[in-house]
Amino acid sequence: QVQLVESEGGLVQAGGSLRLSCAASGRSFYSYTMGWFRQAPGKEREFVAAIRLSDGTPHYADSVKGRFTIARNSARNTVWLRMNSLNQGDTAVYYCAAKPSTSATMSYDYWGRGTQVTVSS
Repeated sequence: QVQLVESEGGLVQAGGSLRLSCAASGRSFYSYTMGWFRQAPGKEREFVAAIRLSDGTPHYADSVKGRFTIARNSARNTVWLRMNSLNQGDTAVYYCAAKPSTSATMSYDYWGRGTQVTVSS
């Protein structure tokens, strides 16, 4: 049974930093891409960042480029999202997700339960 478990989010002041992690289990994820999405109140879920686990190639949404960094461990079963220079627009529930890297769509097969990140002024 595949499981994606996000670390606890938190409350951080604007300008601060936070790191989220996502631990994957239940299968080999070598040929998978893992991503982070977020959903703010009243808004649709949006892509944040993704990383291809086989070679570590990252992708970022324009809104977080230069501020967020995604990385994975050598075992390719954990990813981190380092978030710097946070602003109130980053407040959302953050979700970890996974899909086969060969998938041509943005549709992810597996999802975590989400973790709340709140940025205060």
